[in-house]
Amino acid sequence: MYSLILVDDEEDVREGLLDEINWEEYGFQVVEKAENGREATELIERYVPDVVVTDIHMPFMNGLQLAEWIRNDYPNTKIIILTGYDEFEYAQKAIKLHIDEYILKPFSSKELVDILLKVKQQLDEETADKDNLQSLIQHYRKSLPVLKGIFLSSLVSRRIPISEIIEKSLSYELNMTANSYMTSIVRVDYTHSDLQEADSSKISTLPESMKDTKDRHLQLFAVLNITTEICEKYNDFEVFLHNDDVVLLFMDQDKDSEKTSRRMLKILEEVRQNVEKYLKLTVTIGAGTMTNSVEGVHHSYNEALQALDYRLLLGNNRVIWIYDVETSHDPMVHEPLHYDELKQQMLIRSIKVETASEVANTVASLFTDVEMTQLTVKDCHVYVLEILTSIMKVAKEFRLELDEIFGSNEYPFAEITKFNNLNEVKLWITGICIKLMNHISKGRQSSYNQLVDNAKSYISIHYHESDISINKVCKHLHISSGYFSGIFKKEVKMTFVNYVMHLRMESAKNLLRSSDMKLFEIAEKVGFIDPNYFSFCFRKKFGFSPKEYRNNNVGGGYE
Repeated sequence: MYSLILVDDEEDVREGLLDEINWEEYGFQVVEKAENGREATELIERYVPDVVVTDIHMPFMNGLQLAEWIRNDYPNTKIIILTGYDEFEYAQKAIKLHIDEYILKPFSSKELVDILLKVKQQLDEETADKDNLQSLIQHYRKSLPVLKGIFLSSLVSRRIPISEIIEKSLSYELNMTANSYMTSIVRVDYTHSDLQEADSSKISTLPESMKDTKDRHLQLFAVLNITTEICEKYNDFEVFLHNDDVVLLFMDQDKDSEKTSRRMLKILEEVRQNVEKYLKLTVTIGAGTMTNSVEGVHHSYNEALQALDYRLLLGNNRVIWIYDVETSHDPMVHEPLHYDELKQQMLIRSIKVETASEVANTVASLFTDVEMTQLTVKDCHVYVLEILTSIMKVAKEFRLELDEIFGSNEYPFAEITKFNNLNEVKLWITGICIKLMNHISKGRQSSYNQLVDNAKSYISIHYHESDISINKVCKHLHISSGYFSGIFKKEVKMTFVNYVMHLRMESAKNLLRSSDMKLFEIAEKVGFIDPNYFSFCFRKKFGFSPKEYRNNNVGGGYE
């Protein structure tokens, strides 16, 4: 059963279509209906329907404007245009927008049913293609030869000499020449064990082939296939499996790192949406920063791994760019410490995103993994100094003074000689790491609060402007809209659009109470170009029109 939203400003047309057609008989469920394009966008965001049937001529936002918005934000949704206007420009615009079907009024219910069945056939074919697990596995084997996969995995795992990269690229017919490189990791949110423990309602959302197997590897291959299909449209990617993740290596000739980064993030969001739509699985995608050297690809990969850790703070089923959550450093300038890199990354990651008990366990593992009894005192000192160097590096990154963390004006390295045994050193380092963890957590929350306060301040000044948008606010704050929208909703308890609408409506109420301004003047004053749409929104929010509110307020009727 495919979900469908019906959009027409004429109520008799909407109700007539609902009554005359047995939608479920033809495989469709009308989940909602809307009377204009603006209202339709809200419903589409809520339901993400498979099909939208819309008239062209409507107030506030016409059908072609709605279709253009759908194509930009929900490219997989099918669009059927209903119109009584047979002018050439409408047909030309519809073709340009890749409208799936186009039907002229007046039309019979049979004509619409025929169109619906054509669209259903397209949806059936797309779904069948995604559900054909055996086909997915075969496609995987053909598109990812073993040697090519081993090479790409090694490229993100360690720094490889440029001579070796050139040699193997030629052997595996890979074009690795570019001006910009960026690595991203697509990780399935539900593991095999999660699926086994999940309730039946969650399991039932998987495609039939997935429900039967609940196999992590088959899920991974399916995600790989969808990711590969999307990336093939852009010709700038190598997509492969590495450590039970799908990895995207983006290579672009454009030297504008900001432009290419934004383009990459948009493609990653397309991957996330398609996996959720066709596989009924969610994925979290971590993205590293851009590097101008193929030798630095493994640094971008490590940053993508760090970005994935932040799903514990920001939630899963999203794209997380490391640039949005951490201060970015040029990996080609800052070489890793000579202290064991795996242990160093484990400790730094723990301090940044884990709990106090997990930090304590991580520090304990640093001392249990090494046979300390086989070391000299000098070796022990060097080992601990390297751990302290890692901690100081994190403190410096977050601009914290050493005495805030170490609780002493003395250089921390001198403290080592004051302890009697390694257990005391371990407890001391654990306390330092937990204190640093708390400072970072408080600073991050303060940063979130400040970001939201700055956004509110900007909105309070500009909400009356009709073109205010989340992108405009983010441009002012110099952050990405995907990162900002999640924080804003979490801190303010409402979406950006609802917050702006709330300010506009409250301002309108105040002007209705305290001024003699005409309704169209008030509408313009609070950011509405169309006074009719202002009245529509006012009635929708409060249950009465602006005129009714003003009349009753003067008489003491409404608050």
